Amino acid sequence: MRYRTRVTAPAAALIGTAAVLAAGPAASARPQALRPEGTPGAETLGDSVFPALGNAGYRVEAYHLDFSYDATTRLVDAKATLMIKATQNLSRFSLDALGLDVRSVRVGGATATFEQVGEKLRVTPARTLPEHCAVAVCVEYGADPARTLAYTAWVPTVDGFAVCPQPNAAHTVFPCNDHPTDKADFSFRITVPSTLRGVASGTLVRTENLDGDRTAYTYRSASPIATELVQITVGDYVVKERQGPHGLGLRDVVPTARAAALEPALALTPGLLDWLEQRLGAYPFETYGLLPCNSDAANAFDFTGLETQTLTLYKPNFLLQEEKKIGSHMMHELVHSWFGNSVSPANWADLWLNEGHADFYGLLYRYERGWADSLGLTTLEARMKDTYAKGDQWRRDSGPVAAPNAVNLFDNQRYVGGVLVLYALREAVGEDVFNRIERTFLERYRNSAATTADYIAVASEVSGQDQSGFLNDWLYGTKTPRMPNHPDWTVTPVVSSLVAPRHREPGHYPDSSATL
Repeated sequence: MRYRTRVTAPAAALIGTAAVLAAGPAASARPQALRPEGTPGAETLGDSVFPALGNAGYRVEAYHLDFSYDATTRLVDAKATLMIKATQNLSRFSLDALGLDVRSVRVGGATATFEQVGEKLRVTPARTLPEHCAVAVCVEYGADPARTLAYTAWVPTVDGFAVCPQPNAAHTVFPCNDHPTDKADFSFRITVPSTLRGVASGTLVRTENLDGDRTAYTYRSASPIATELVQITVGDYVVKERQGPHGLGLRDVVPTARAAALEPALALTPGLLDWLEQRLGAYPFETYGLLPCNSDAANAFDFTGLETQTLTLYKPNFLLQEEKKIGSHMMHELVHSWFGNSVSPANWADLWLNEGHADFYGLLYRYERGWADSLGLTTLEARMKDTYAKGDQWRRDSGPVAAPNAVNLFDNQRYVGGVLVLYALREAVGEDVFNRIERTFLERYRNSAATTADYIAVASEVSGQDQSGFLNDWLYGTKTPRMPNHPDWTVTPVVSSLVAPRHREPGHYPDSSATL
């Protein structure tokens, strides 16, 4: 049996870090010889789509999230311990946080002053943190998953909750540096009534039976996770395990009452993985599985699937449909394990790298099986010709593919518009070179973040030709370029009264109107 190799931190190092974090401030790193002068860290990372998101002056190396769920009050009592490393002499720093009832903050075991201002938790340590100093920051707080906020990652369910943090809502669940460029190791401890189960991204490393008929589940990630990809869920679940390609362990977290009905959909995952690994290489994480959210509410959340790392969240009832209705969507979400999760967007304007690739392979999978899409088309070429005709209209109504804003971030332009860019590149360089571009990009930026410019640079390097002009025209131009190998394809003239491309909520695929 062939076992896969993965680029991960040594197990001992991960266990050691998690143990320190789980132990709390008493075991955390203490500040070194502290300098008297310092400056506050900037409260932004300069993202072009979400300029208020993220914080500078430090980077997070690891998170340990300790959640205790009360099934009677439906509230969460939490402690988040962050191991941070200062990148300047830091007199004050901030975390992203919204809707959290913060009770205390400690830095290196010492009580710190804090204030909540807008969506920032400003923390002033007792002494300046010198540059390169590593220190534990412990935040104790309470949270109400049902609290009304302008936006939230919490998904209340019939017997607990799940979370959907993408793109900018992880900080409504835990204080964090909420930007995909600051990936970190994660461990989780979830304490619940023994009638329920707590599950999180990563793998289960410990189960504790506690007094008061409660159980604590501890999970640890073997690879860094962007905050927008964290999954934490509580409910009446059964965990169904199966084997994927080459010894990969799979786990699905399924509402107990629906386990039998969902089995046909869950059983599709090994075949999906095998198909995709032949194109993109070995699955990049330690496990994979599906989480059909434990809710009967039709409006539980406004999307079909969300690629939270190692455990994809799904709309209730979606997976109860026949294979040809769900297979390409399941492939789309699985592709995100490579494009979006393993390689994250360095700026939210780079989202087309996630969604364009996910739709590209999802469509290939669909058409290989002869399943017509929502437009009645059965080949990628026919679909791209249809999309090409809409190119100028979409650029007018939704901007260029790689130039979104916060309102149109999840429009079709980032999805099928992104597919059109990839199709054009493949037509220009040929399928073999295109496939090498894909794998080289994924290998080079594994477990990190990459920009559109990074992808263009890899395309140029692998193809042996400067692709910057070609791809910049496709990604940033206001007019649709000519399609290589298809001189007969035409673009429909822009009509000012047309409705803009349909807006997709974060997490993809409005139910029946999905274009994939």
